[in-house]
Amino acid sequence: MFNSLSDRLTATFKNLRGKGRLTEADVDATVREIRRALLDADVAVPVVREFTGRVRERALGAEVSGALNPSQQIVKIVNEELVEILGGETRRIRLAKNGPTIIMLAGLQGAGKTTLAGKLSKWLKAQGHSPMLVACDLQRPNAVTQLQVVGKRAGVPVFAPHPGATSTELDHPAGDPVAVARAGVEEAKRTLHDVVIVDTAGRLGVDAEMMEQARQIRRAIVPNEVLFVIDSMIGQDAVNTAMAFDEGVNFTGIVLSKLDGDARGGAALSVASVTGKPVMFASTGEGVDDFELFHPDRMASRILDMGDVLTLIEQAEKNWDKDEAARMAKKFADQEDFTLDDFLAQMQQIRNMGSMKKMLMMMPGAQNIRQQLENFDEREIDRVEAIVRSMTPHERVAPKIINGSRRARIAKGSGVHVSEVNGLLERFAQAQKMMKKMAQGGMPGMPGMPGLGGPGGARKGGKNAPKKKARSGNPAKAAQELKDAEARRAGAAKALPTGAAFGQQSGDFDPSQLNLPKGFDKFLGK
Repeated sequence: MFNSLSDRLTATFKNLRGKGRLTEADVDATVREIRRALLDADVAVPVVREFTGRVRERALGAEVSGALNPSQQIVKIVNEELVEILGGETRRIRLAKNGPTIIMLAGLQGAGKTTLAGKLSKWLKAQGHSPMLVACDLQRPNAVTQLQVVGKRAGVPVFAPHPGATSTELDHPAGDPVAVARAGVEEAKRTLHDVVIVDTAGRLGVDAEMMEQARQIRRAIVPNEVLFVIDSMIGQDAVNTAMAFDEGVNFTGIVLSKLDGDARGGAALSVASVTGKPVMFASTGEGVDDFELFHPDRMASRILDMGDVLTLIEQAEKNWDKDEAARMAKKFADQEDFTLDDFLAQMQQIRNMGSMKKMLMMMPGAQNIRQQLENFDEREIDRVEAIVRSMTPHERVAPKIINGSRRARIAKGSGVHVSEVNGLLERFAQAQKMMKKMAQGGMPGMPGMPGLGGPGGARKGGKNAPKKKARSGNPAKAAQELKDAEARRAGAAKALPTGAAFGQQSGDFDPSQLNLPKGFDKFLGK
């Protein structure tokens, strides 16, 4: 959504790099480029004027002139001001102390309220709540049916006592939305649901009759939250629409829908600043799981191409199988071989986290490789899985036995070319070597890590190698030291049983007495 804005701002900041001191002309030029970038992104003119004014004032102040790196200080200022535009801090739902928490959705026709109702209900269900949907959109044809379908996908019950308007009854949409809303809240109390989400009909800001109906619903159910759902691709009319709904229903929070679109989307950034109401949630895709809590600081970091690692970590914690992670950690600690079965399990874990493109775009600097990410084929994971599943269990454990005929059979079974099988096996061999080196205590070239070389690692004959103790310069004392050393070696030799390379008699050999890696005893002949 904010790719063009991000590109413009990133290019602007590149021009400041390497400058030890910023003149007033440099600041004016930077602010001018920021203003153009925001206006091109459809941010409202009053918001742009206020934003650039604050940035210029702070950039010409002491916090930049006294900074060791003025360009980074400018980026810090812009980041902080973007956070303020987006609401300042994360705002969560205010839950009711007694009875169910009532959430009313309002917005324009086509903004995506019905779909968002299902997403919000599933998100609340994952938080440990028991939500229920109430179908109060009785004007739009088949709106009630759509909410029932969305509720089924989310695994949440839907209260719909009236079917609403259908395609054959457009002129007679019988039913009272106010009565349905009131009955829905009573039903939630009776069935012990702790959250009620009321889906209302879409309305225009200039439609006085429909806006009055929304006010009546609000007065009837007294919601804890009134969420204004706004299409992120609406354009400059977003501010006027938000002001009309704020005056009509006095909403308490904003939800951005269709945030995954390719429009400029900057107008959506203006709504929080103009209305003074926080952005609470964002819909990031078509799936029922493409929904997230809105964090202003994280969104500002995404816009400035600084990534959103915290959201990435939260997704991993939510979707990663803890038992599988513990199994892999134990296998790693025991220095067991990393097999293709393990590789397949890790691929499935990554798949559970969602779209690879979205995850990679959350990494810092992702805008520099956006073209490559956009060309990335999500089905590549499916092809890799098909190749691995076309192998026998023994081939997955010992991929070195996969010869030419086996590769041809695997390629035919998975529907790919032999070259793709070869490429996968080569990449897996490299990953297997890396896992072995890490399990043995470090990677080559990593500072301070034990293992194979690298600055700070233990190396034979290196600077940190222990020095041999020098012999005394006194001949009598040196002779005595030599005699003592020989006595110690003789005593150590007597302590070890003879007859086997492992220091035990061959008839008494027991591999369990040795401190060997797990699975190593199969190579000892017993």
